[in-house]
Amino acid sequence: MNIDDLKYNEQGLIPAIVQDIDTGKVLMMAWMSRESLALSISTRKATYWSRSRKKLWIKGESSGNYQTVIRILYDCDADTLLVIVKKNGPACHTGSETCFYRELALEGDTTGE
Repeated sequence: MNIDDLKYNEQGLIPAIVQDIDTGKVLMMAWMSRESLALSISTRKATYWSRSRKKLWIKGESSGNYQTVIRILYDCDADTLLVIVKKNGPACHTGSETCFYRELALEGDTTGE
């Protein structure tokens, strides 16, 4: 399969779940366009599409927390990517290792924040 065979949404984007090669932790979720995916493949620098800024975004460009792409997998429907990376610093703009550091409380559970 090539990148043109993937299923992008109406905006030409595909969700990308980003996972740390060393820990297996899910680091973040971002959007990729055909162009950002092609750049991620050719440069091995994780490159995403910023919906708020409406432009390509190389992870770590301003923070120094680059992500080196190790593998890219796609799901059975070809509409979601799993980008496995070697990270250089925290993934989250808050400084947290991962963007998934907060938890919703479940009914009857008092441990969630």
